[in-house]
Amino acid sequence: MKAMILAAGQGTRMRPLTLYKPKPLLEVGGKALIVWHIEKLKQIGVTEIIINSAWLADVLIDALGDGSQFGVKILWTREDQGLETAGGIINALPLLGTEPFILVNGDVWTTFDFAPLLNIQLKQDLAHLVLVTNPAQHPNGDFILSNGRAYTFEQEQHGEALTYSGVAVIHPKMFDGLEAGKRPLAPLLKQAMLDGKISAEKMHAAWVDVGTPERLSDLDLQIRQGMYV
Repeated sequence: MKAMILAAGQGTRMRPLTLYKPKPLLEVGGKALIVWHIEKLKQIGVTEIIINSAWLADVLIDALGDGSQFGVKILWTREDQGLETAGGIINALPLLGTEPFILVNGDVWTTFDFAPLLNIQLKQDLAHLVLVTNPAQHPNGDFILSNGRAYTFEQEQHGEALTYSGVAVIHPKMFDGLEAGKRPLAPLLKQAMLDGKISAEKMHAAWVDVGTPERLSDLDLQIRQGMYV
């Protein structure tokens, strides 16, 4: 199974930290955010990782290289301008192939064990999402989880409103027939939910959307204090 880490964003909310360093290279606990993901994927045997790049791409690629320093193989895609989530994936499809892959946002941090993702059987589904309890900065959530399925708020009111963690298993068929270009992932997920093709689970692990310098600093301190050992 392959994995893709989304790492092309400009990190505007993290400035000035991201003026000269891409957001995935910002460190917590003495390690770059994206390296935590790479090591977790390596631990479960996922050693072919596609990473997209745009903002400060040369800095990111120079830091991680071909992945050999981590015992993995990193394949890179470049975007002249950020293509957003779905656009970045579509651009990488020639490297991802035709089988389901693990998708991870490069700007989140989690203690979630990726290993069970290897056993997800999508069958007729287009994706399996890992959802989390709504953080303070996103209290209303993104989707509804009910009986192992993900729904839009228009579809389902009786489940639990949760936030997408940025971790998923995606089938390339989700992007069939879509042209290259700038395109977010959320509308595609919502349409797939309307079509009954998205399964989901709730994460029971630590998770942080490292979206501001304050959250980065807080997480770094918590890791160094051993809160997530």
